[in-house]
Amino acid sequence: MKRILVLSGLLVAVLLLSNFTIRMDAQKPFHSQEELELYQQMGSTPIGPGEYFQPSTSCRGCHGYDTLGLANIDENGQDVNLFDRWAGSMMAMSAKDPLWRAKVSHESLVNPAHSNALESKCTSCHAPMGHYDAIYGGATHFTLADLLNDTLGLDGVSCAGCHTISPNVGNTFSGDIPYDTTRQIFGPFPGPFAGPMQLYEGYTPVYSPHMDESSVCSPCHTLITETIDLAGNYTGNTFVEQATYHEYLNSSFAGTSTTCQSCHMPRLTDAIVIANGYITLQPRFPFNQHTFAGANSFMLKLIKNNKSALGVTATDANLDSSLAATMDMLQQKSVEFDLINDGLTPDTAYYRVKIRNKAGHKFPSGYPARRAVLQFVMTDANGDTVFQSGIFDPNYRVVGENPQFNPHYTTISQNHTSQIYEMSMGDVNGQFTSVLARAAMLLKDNRIPPEGFTTSSPVYDTVQVSADALADADFNKLNGVEGSGSDFVQFKVPVAGLLGNIKVSARLFYQSVPPKWLDEMFTYNSSHIDTFRNMYNAADKTPVLVASDSITDVLTVVSSYSEKSIKVTPTVSRDGIISVEIPNQDQIIRMEAFDASGKKYSLRNIGQTGNRNQFQLPDATGVFIIRITTRLGSKSVRVMRL
Repeated sequence: MKRILVLSGLLVAVLLLSNFTIRMDAQKPFHSQEELELYQQMGSTPIGPGEYFQPSTSCRGCHGYDTLGLANIDENGQDVNLFDRWAGSMMAMSAKDPLWRAKVSHESLVNPAHSNALESKCTSCHAPMGHYDAIYGGATHFTLADLLNDTLGLDGVSCAGCHTISPNVGNTFSGDIPYDTTRQIFGPFPGPFAGPMQLYEGYTPVYSPHMDESSVCSPCHTLITETIDLAGNYTGNTFVEQATYHEYLNSSFAGTSTTCQSCHMPRLTDAIVIANGYITLQPRFPFNQHTFAGANSFMLKLIKNNKSALGVTATDANLDSSLAATMDMLQQKSVEFDLINDGLTPDTAYYRVKIRNKAGHKFPSGYPARRAVLQFVMTDANGDTVFQSGIFDPNYRVVGENPQFNPHYTTISQNHTSQIYEMSMGDVNGQFTSVLARAAMLLKDNRIPPEGFTTSSPVYDTVQVSADALADADFNKLNGVEGSGSDFVQFKVPVAGLLGNIKVSARLFYQSVPPKWLDEMFTYNSSHIDTFRNMYNAADKTPVLVASDSITDVLTVVSSYSEKSIKVTPTVSRDGIISVEIPNQDQIIRMEAFDASGKKYSLRNIGQTGNRNQFQLPDATGVFIIRITTRLGSKSVRVMRL
């Protein structure tokens, strides 16, 4: 077991610090009895000889909830303490994540001769303090078995795991973390109050701007693996398993004030006193909340439902806070989503879905299992399905999905042909694999790039897009120029013979753990795999709805009578007025206009003479699709306003 730290000499420490003006007045003790008991429960002493990290509990006393309500609160008095926000995040639970443990076990079972190296690589990011403490102590590896008996390792990516990363960061990846081993701990605020941390924890707090820079995330958020063939031999080649940091570098966000922390640790402009018990501390701002919201709501829910079995001590409130931040990240800050009507012919309806990535990296990003599924459904006036794409079966597999991988589509015109945004890995034979160590080639990567992403970037070799997506004229391109950070998918739906209104809906779903990704792993058995399998089978696997849009009450009556008999003039209008002539026995029910972006307008009738009606076009210039709905049919006409 990692040593259990016991606080000794606390009262002496208090006396030594008595020269600091800290508490309410000289008549009161430096710490209350409640605080003394808290310190004793934390079991913390300064770092000993040959040691480099303190557990998160050592930071909780000052940077956790303040029972006095004086520190770690915003200007409205709302608690924003660092410890509780972090405690419910996937960073805090990185070493207890049951899927991660199962996957590491799976990799070792597939390649037993390389198990020590594989597990040590995985723990370097998921249990960095335990891993590096062991390596600095002379160990050659740090495995799952080592982790289960190490309190530092089980602390996951905690306070010291990030704040002792050296300013010399941004040049090493794949878990090669450049830790400072001189007992300095870095923060984003100049002039830190050093005494308490030096005395209680053995760290000297130091200001360093790198804590506000994306580079501090780089060692673990780009991972390049060594390829192992099907016989278990290293091939000498490598594969980019994930490269979120390099995706950021190949974006318009890099080099600006928008960093990883901007989104995943959102800032408060309130001035915050960041340590409890020191009323002379100056409030700090801007203050980065330690929410670490990502996109893995599935795993947060699974962990919450299995806290005891996983040894997770975060409260339900901590986890619910992380879940709320995660859902906000997915549904409000990930994509811009629009369904656009491109018009009708007598036998075909044309639609486009536009997805624009708002993140500073690909969407989805990170672990290769993660993907987004575009769903498109058309129903008739009776609610019967006319067309569907991107539909999930009861087990949340995509209906009609290719067992290997779906190609990237520019146009979809057949039922159950589905657009899936994902990265697919191939082994040395070019077959799909979910075994990370067997990844030898990129079969597919059509994840939507961030704005500013180009194939000419110096880091493009690390963040490549597959050829099928590159060949798409509007994938990350606008008028042939790269960097739009968006994709358009066209849908051509047969509608010949339809009568009545239709409803068209488009939705984008996110899956962090799709069933397909688990198929290979679930053919193996180990305590970790079996544990996760049981938890997974009992979990709610419903994909997360990220965005949606719909067009309703669109009449698609294809009537030779109405098509031939409805006349629209002029088709090029300077004053924005058009005339619509219908047969005497017919009646206009609705007039709609759609601009190039798909925005819908209702047209105003400004006059009528017999069977001729005049309508006013929208104020904007450009091309509009005018849909005339009458009692006997409908017609769509393109009209330009100069």
